Amino acid sequence: MEIIPAIDLIGGQCVRLTEGDFAQQTTYDSDPLAVAQRFEQHGLRRLHLVDLDGARAKQPVNLAVLERLARHTTLHIDFGGGLQHEDAVRQAFDAGAAQITAGSIAVREPETVQHWLRTFGAGRIIIGADFRDEHIAINAWAEQSERTLQEFVAGYLAAGAHTFVCTDVRKDGKLQGPALETYQQLRGQLPAARLVASGGVTTVADLQALAALGMHGAIIGKAIYEGTISLAELAPFVA
Repeated sequence: MEIIPAIDLIGGQCVRLTEGDFAQQTTYDSDPLAVAQRFEQHGLRRLHLVDLDGARAKQPVNLAVLERLARHTTLHIDFGGGLQHEDAVRQAFDAGAAQITAGSIAVREPETVQHWLRTFGAGRIIIGADFRDEHIAINAWAEQSERTLQEFVAGYLAAGAHTFVCTDVRKDGKLQGPALETYQQLRGQLPAARLVASGGVTTVADLQALAALGMHGAIIGKAIYEGTISLAELAPFVA
């Protein structure tokens, strides 16, 4: 199972939100590169980089940070936030992203994202599946759609996608443990999907439980910044 630390950006700084609420923001570090290099020094190979300014502006804002991290680390970076048009996706790749995550646009404009899958290849496009109570969450997580998580992932699998970041909105930034039951069900229903758990990961035991389910990856954010998981404790997962 891949361990994927997260850096969320506002104003070029590392922050974390609770339940995606910009009013519940904590700033952890002013230098994202220093944070990324610490991850790299501890053997981590992946980075989930989210441009929260871009998400609000509906276009990437922190591409310079992405470029700096890509230039000065060897981390495999997936980038999301504000990617609404093909030009923005190309800009992210040109700035050094190995993959991009299609978030809300994957719900609102499936034809657009299916075009990206064909244009750039399924290996470069991750589908963001934000959910609450097993239904897809939309409009900055403020509403639930009628589509279930299973229906959403199955639809994109049929369209050629294979990697999905499944974020439990209720748990994001709360350090309350991941949605193990939901992930177990989804793994059973759609074994071909490469599922990445996001939201609620708090302890090494959570990671062990996710690995036991056969999850492809786990994104860790607040647990690292708050110290409930130390970088040293991740050594067995990255050996």
